[in-house]
Amino acid sequence: MKLVKEYNQEFKIDKFEKGKDLLIIAGPCSIESEEQMFEVAERLVNLGVKFIRAAMVKPRTSPYSFQGIGLEGIEIIKKLKAKYPLNVVSELMDINSIDIYEEYIDIIQVGARNMQNFELLKALGKSKKPILLKRGFGNTIEEWLNACEYLLAYGNNQVILCERGIRTFETATRNTLDISSVPIVKGLTKLPIIVDPSHASGRRDLITSLSLASIAAGSDGLMIEVHPHPEESVSDKDQAISLDEFARLLKKVKNVKEAIEK
Repeated sequence: MKLVKEYNQEFKIDKFEKGKDLLIIAGPCSIESEEQMFEVAERLVNLGVKFIRAAMVKPRTSPYSFQGIGLEGIEIIKKLKAKYPLNVVSELMDINSIDIYEEYIDIIQVGARNMQNFELLKALGKSKKPILLKRGFGNTIEEWLNACEYLLAYGNNQVILCERGIRTFETATRNTLDISSVPIVKGLTKLPIIVDPSHASGRRDLITSLSLASIAAGSDGLMIEVHPHPEESVSDKDQAISLDEFARLLKKVKNVKEAIEK
């Protein structure tokens, strides 16, 4: 992890500067329709949020689960970016789709299931786009940072690490949020680390508590599943929160951020 540990530059991408801003990424688990995305985008802009999650493809454990609308989602993303001042974060699964993602996506996400897809990491290491690298649910911090090392070694130093929970023996939550990874990673590198409490818990009633704990632990931001009508979400509906709930959460997050900076 030579490059990870030696990373010593100011991290700044469009609409986010580490140490100055909170990187808040919000939106539905996946694109369902143009109307859905525009409703979310409108509210996010009004709340001052600058990053929207807009997954077109979804790696799912079951082949019968909703897999996303595919690359036809690009047309929705193009319209979204033309109307709203938002940066789009979208998960990439197929190495053959890198070119189209580089053209239309602002931050390319590598999901937990692809964290050790080394050929994908090598290819994205040659990209000029920022990469959001999620921790695999069965991976150690060392393995996660070594995956990051691939991106850095192949030339991409715009990497955002995302803790999204790991698999343990606990069954009360979807995964177990390893909150300790935040200060550990911050002690090893100056790369930004954010937390995804939605996938960590799988429960909307825990999102606020885990979000506040993450910011208090030093997280540089959050990635939260937000849906206009959570109960109607075609994927991960149990962990999605409403737009109103997200607005309340955002106020609390900012209060915690201000408190720990005093």
